[in-house]
This record gives sequence, structure tokens and C-alpha cells, in this order.
Amino acid sequence: MRLRCEELANRPHPEQQDRTIAEVFEDERAELRPLGRPFDGYVEKTVRVRSTCLVQYASNRYSVPSHFAGQHVSLRAYAGRIMLVSGQDIIAEHKRRFTRNVSYFEPWHYVPLLDRKPGALRHGAPFVDWQLPEAMHQIREHYMADKGGDREFVDLLLLVQDHGIEVVEMACELAVAQNTLRLPAIINLINQLVEPVITPLSEAYAYPQLTLRPEADCKRYEILCSTEEVAA
Repeated sequence: MRLRCEELANRPHPEQQDRTIAEVFEDERAELRPLGRPFDGYVEKTVRVRSTCLVQYASNRYSVPSHFAGQHVSLRAYAGRIMLVSGQDIIAEHKRRFTRNVSYFEPWHYVPLLDRKPGALRHGAPFVDWQLPEAMHQIREHYMADKGGDREFVDLLLLVQDHGIEVVEMACELAVAQNTLRLPAIINLINQLVEPVITPLSEAYAYPQLTLRPEADCKRYEILCSTEEVAA
């Protein structure tokens, strides 16, 4: 298509035969009106979020963050994506599917619910075949091999709400590299990543330096005492 446009642009202009179409267009470009806002084409409807944190559109269901359960949100259906909006905020976005009667989950939408039911991490529908970052996947496998590991990994996932996925993922990568997979060690790594670096006082302040080395001289004390007796 681009090559075809270039070929046409290099042809003589139908009214100005001594110039090409591209040359005439460059003269006209300055007189053209700027493009307005791109057309945002979608079909919008208000939907109620089910207790399962899903909204229905056509024949499929799409997840939204768990704290929107029971609320009404705006669903915008584009040609290739589904966007969920609450007020002015985009709360979820999915690739639009044209299957029938299938639920499409974003596992992170359900993580806050794991705080009360950590066991759902093993068999809950949103977490089946969850593609976590590699380091977090390794830590999950390590935790889930032990009894009670569900709770520890859920506590790790909940840290994403406070620090963001980038920080937690980086801490997990460091933990795997250092072979320190225990949760307290990972929390310590997260704290190191998010806490500001404190500049040592020796670098922050320039203290005066002694130019002469002090020497002990007890006679100075005797002179001071004699001076006080004379003054009395």
C-alpha cells in the first residue's frame, strides 16, 4: 500500500503537469485544517457487576476488580476490546471475544478476595493457568509445596496493592538470585527497594579540619589558675 501511494504521488499533477502530485500537496499542506480528536467508536451500556466480579456482554463474561462487585459500571464495546469504566476511571480492559458462554478472568482482580480464602489460590477458576512472572512463579511453586504455603504466597501477592507489581517482581527476582525465598526476606528486599537512600552525614556536611595536631600541655592549666588568683 505504501509503495502504491508513493508511485501515485510521483505522477504529474492533473492540473499542473510540470509538477508532481506530491509537490502540489506540500504547498497545500499548510492550508489544511488540523485533525480533530480521533473518533472513539464504541457501543456503551450500563451493566451491573455480579457477585462473581463478572459483567455480561453478548455471550461472554468479563472480570472487573473485586471491590466493584454489586455496583453498576459502564461497559464500552469496541471492535476488538471491552473496556469497563466507573466514573472517569478505566477499571478493566479485556480483548473482545466472540466465543459463547465463556468467562474471561484477570486474576489480579480477585487477589484481594484471597485474603479471606487463601485456599482458592489452588483451585479457584480465576487462578487456573495463571501466567505469573517467572520469579514469582518459582516462589509460588516453592510455597505451595508446603502446607500453609497458600497463606504466605497470598500475603506476597497482597503486597502488590501497596507497592505495585514492578517492585514486587523485582524483589522476587532478587530473592531467587540470592536463594532467599522466605517471605520475611522478600519483604525486606521490597523495603530496600522502596525506602529512600539516606545520605551519610559525612557526605552531607563538610566539617572543619584540624590543621595543627593538639599537644598536651599541663602548664596551661597552672597559668589559668594563677590568672584567676590575681583577678580575685
